[in-house]
Amino acid sequence: MSIRLSILDQSQIGKGESAEEAFLHTITLAQTAEELGYHRFWVSEHHNSDDVVGSSPEVLLAYLAAKTKRIRLGSGGVMLQHYSPYKVAENFNVLAALAPGRIDLGIGRAPGGLPLSTRALQQEGGTSKPLEEKLKELDAYLHNRIEETHRLFGLRATPIPQTPAPIYLLGTSTSSAELAAQAGLPYVFAQFINGDEAVIRAAFIRYRERFSAKSPAEAAKREAILALSVIVAATDREAREWASEYKNVKIHLEGGRTLTVNSIEAAEAFGVQSGEKYRIEVKEANIIAGSQNTVRNKLLELQRVYQVDELIITVPLKDFHRRLDSYVQVKEAFADESIPSR
Repeated sequence: MSIRLSILDQSQIGKGESAEEAFLHTITLAQTAEELGYHRFWVSEHHNSDDVVGSSPEVLLAYLAAKTKRIRLGSGGVMLQHYSPYKVAENFNVLAALAPGRIDLGIGRAPGGLPLSTRALQQEGGTSKPLEEKLKELDAYLHNRIEETHRLFGLRATPIPQTPAPIYLLGTSTSSAELAAQAGLPYVFAQFINGDEAVIRAAFIRYRERFSAKSPAEAAKREAILALSVIVAATDREAREWASEYKNVKIHLEGGRTLTVNSIEAAEAFGVQSGEKYRIEVKEANIIAGSQNTVRNKLLELQRVYQVDELIITVPLKDFHRRLDSYVQVKEAFADESIPSR
């Protein structure tokens, strides 16, 4: 079974690095990914963070489109709950016109930051529309299909590109899988956030069973993708040592929400800013770590178990050269099995 490989880069900022240096690393990674034959290169959205600099994926993608030629580029993902679907559609229509056939619009469900940044993004009024409704609006704007009964009938999200950016829904639960299925969208499960095997398996089963398609064109949108964290080193032991530095920290809020952050400090800040009682749970990060051959075998097994169409790789290492080398080694490991970038 062939495998399609892609990259999610979170624009990490290493110790002593500037934001300018961190972005230069992202540019180098995108260009290297294109040279190596990765299928797509996505960037993330995080706010008010000391660890990553990518707070505006739309702006970063425009620059990356000018610095690459073939590779697909996308958001992993835009946090739609903060924004107007109309404005997101305009942004990605501009991108799709600048880089025809190369832009993906990944939509995330997490806040992408702590409560203070959420309040700043949403202003005093916040957001009252559920994500499901916002997704429908976004799709309608992207494809210029506003219904006559809609209060904004006649409105267009210009420019109108020949090939609108396809929407991908990102998630970590069966509920996000069901939302993607009902909306008829490709689905990306973030295993590096939720590594519970039973949940991953159940999410993909539900997605496949409940995927809604009324035509062959809609059926073609059914894609099951697994996003996971990987570290490749010369030996299994060295890779495990590097991976041991990273933790998945969950904060459980009294109101019922559970979120994953990358440090105890971030979890405590989230709890304080939320104004709710909370508890913190610390686990080893969900990282596939090992030598080139070990990682290859583990990834092939995950593809077999979950029957996914594609793997999106993210490397959490802050050291840029180690991070770059992991991506190179993953692609080398799959030189015979991977599907060439289209």
